[in-house]
Amino acid sequence: MDESSLAEAARVLAGARRVAVMTGAGVSAESGVPTFRGSGGLWEGRRAEELATPEAFARDPVLVWRFYEERRRRLTTVTPNPAHHVLAAWQERFDRYALITQNVDGLHAVAGSRQVLELHGNIWRVRCTGCRREREDRTVPFPELPPRCPACGEVERPAVVWFGEELPLATFEAAAEAAASADALVVVGTSAVVYPAAGLVTVAARAGAAVIEINPEPSALAGHATVALRGPAGAVLPVLAARLGGAGRPVS
Repeated sequence: MDESSLAEAARVLAGARRVAVMTGAGVSAESGVPTFRGSGGLWEGRRAEELATPEAFARDPVLVWRFYEERRRRLTTVTPNPAHHVLAAWQERFDRYALITQNVDGLHAVAGSRQVLELHGNIWRVRCTGCRREREDRTVPFPELPPRCPACGEVERPAVVWFGEELPLATFEAAAEAAASADALVVVGTSAVVYPAAGLVTVAARAGAAVIEINPEPSALAGHATVALRGPAGAVLPVLAARLGGAGRPVS
């Protein structure tokens, strides 16, 4: 990790009152959360992109739910890493703090983050395809697939954003407002180049916010970053937090 970049990032955050953070798959991967992407990322010979669609669910809801049950089962074996704990501790540090994530695993909440803007939903929530009622359900496995709505009896689906679906409007608007009003935007474990999430970086930069990128390797985001810290989030964030006077210990 470059010392001058670390010092600059610490200086920016030390002077910031309003901070927004956006996290991506890289943060979850450090906890051992499988991405089901890339080589070796198949599930029963199928790519995640083939299963995480409204069309796939309409054709075979049991198959899609089996895929999500496997993901939920694996999540029961992982825990938040130091990056999650630092970001939870930061909610007490800044006057205004927004934690925005593209991850659906809920690990930020497990680490103690109280308000998380989940752009892609949450794998531990289900939504009725009939009455649209949404609820948390951590049952693993479900007694039958697909699960049924306790209110109306219709089939429930994972309350996540599938390929081809729009992000939840209220959540995205809250994230955009946080980015627009931030003194600093910290982007962790994601290149943030896929829209509409990439738009949050543009919104923050145009509003005058400093953009701090934390990624192991250079990404397309580097051209937008005020300062870039190279390394795993779980290694970089505790060092940065220590510079700010907070080690990022777990929030009780």
